[in-house]
Amino acid sequence: MPEVLFSRYRELIRGLDLAQVNAPAQIPDAFLLGREGRYSAHYIPFESVHAQARVVVAGITPGFAQWKNAMREAQHQLAAGRGDDEVLRAARLAGAFSGAIRPNFVALLDAIGVQRWLGIASCASLFGADAGLVQVGAILRHPIFVDGKNYSGSPSPLRQSFLRDQVLRWFAEEARMLPDALYIPMGASVSETLDWLVTEGVIPRGRVLHGLPHPSGANAERVAYFLGRKERAALSGKTNGAQIDAARAALLAQMDELLVRRVGGFSRPRGDR
Repeated sequence: MPEVLFSRYRELIRGLDLAQVNAPAQIPDAFLLGREGRYSAHYIPFESVHAQARVVVAGITPGFAQWKNAMREAQHQLAAGRGDDEVLRAARLAGAFSGAIRPNFVALLDAIGVQRWLGIASCASLFGADAGLVQVGAILRHPIFVDGKNYSGSPSPLRQSFLRDQVLRWFAEEARMLPDALYIPMGASVSETLDWLVTEGVIPRGRVLHGLPHPSGANAERVAYFLGRKERAALSGKTNGAQIDAARAALLAQMDELLVRRVGGFSRPRGDR
């Protein structure tokens, strides 16, 4: 189980003047977890883990805006007298897949049958009644900055020892707590790292769902084509329809196999009990 550091930072967070922190370089040194060359890691209260989670959405790392939002939410919860577990849960959920990205994400998951695997009507309830079934996180749990700027995933975490160690210390230990989960990578570097964790025996084989378009608004055409809302002939030159078709077919086949295994075993989705 990964170490929970919040007790060390509780009072620092409570007394933090966020109005004076407008860039990564202005984050107080007390929040620095480690530094190597151009890379630095800074504490964020993203330590809450849904023990019953069956879907893990993995990004690359929280950025500075997420750090600030999480700290603001933690301060709000502390001021309200909440306990540590409540503070951490609220901080991690703050802003998770908010705005237009959320309906796209739900539609993509439903399109390949994740809701059937979970035994729920739609993945929309993952942001409501069934929130305990999803864990939104990052392969680099604590924000990584490169020369004081957000780390974007390049070079790959696997090519830099400091970053690889961060993956193993936090995300890998979190993954060990969720052996039955499906993993949805958000980006190429995340996909590569999750595959590495499969080879390392951290994540079971067949549980990483590669190929879903990123649900951001900037990726609207790929999302629309994947969901069948746009004809192939109408695609712009920037969108590779054949590649998306292949990814969709592979994901549908993978989900069918997972569903057969789950229904055939002792760990069925709730909807099939």
